Amino acid sequence: MNNRFENKRVFVSGAASGMGRATALRFAAEGARVYCVDLDQDGVEATVRKMERGSDEAVAARLDVTSGDACRSAIADVSARWGGIDVLCNVAGVGGIRALGEETDEGWALAMAVNANGPFYLSQAAMPHLVESRGVIINVISTAGLQGQAYMSSYVASKHALLGLTRTLALEFGRQGVRVNAVCPGGTKTAFLQGFQLDDNIDMGLIARTSLLDEMAEPEDMAASICFLASAEARFANGAILSVDGGSVAG
Repeated sequence: MNNRFENKRVFVSGAASGMGRATALRFAAEGARVYCVDLDQDGVEATVRKMERGSDEAVAARLDVTSGDACRSAIADVSARWGGIDVLCNVAGVGGIRALGEETDEGWALAMAVNANGPFYLSQAAMPHLVESRGVIINVISTAGLQGQAYMSSYVASKHALLGLTRTLALEFGRQGVRVNAVCPGGTKTAFLQGFQLDDNIDMGLIARTSLLDEMAEPEDMAASICFLASAEARFANGAILSVDGGSVAG
């Protein structure tokens, strides 16, 4: 493993498990100082322990990304600690399968709050620091942000919103040296998939998707793609939407 991110200051949401944890660990392994946040305090602390880094190189903090004030405070803290920020990774997300008639006000609001509002709050707060460092934002969307999907109205709508935010910020801040890109994972082996369990009322014919691969992706596959887009190797990628899905949206 090389040191592409040596001394870079990286902020990762959703870092307690799954893709967020894998991403935080990959950045740390490549030399970054990593500020890890999640609603799950114990989980995010476990992530930092796995890094085996000093207290000035890895931080664990509880964050509810649905709160604008909390997001602004978290960005202010990382900037105060390390003098700024170089990479913001918006990985935190929620989702599930629910027929339209069974979706609730609370379920719709939560999907929008975590999947769209959270990245907006963090990006808005971090942008002055990213302009100064000529930094990068990586948003983790989903293949659900690229296509419609039956029984996932709130999840799909919120992920389409994040896709739009990604492209808009790429245009608005590209000439100021900030790159904004996204990774769209397909099926990945994480606890997140537990929210997508099917019940007897679901018509499988409406949600079937093909893949060119026989197995699901690992969280580390997504971390590798995230780190590539955040690195200098992808210096000319801005507004890029990278599908990492085994071919499920290829045709």
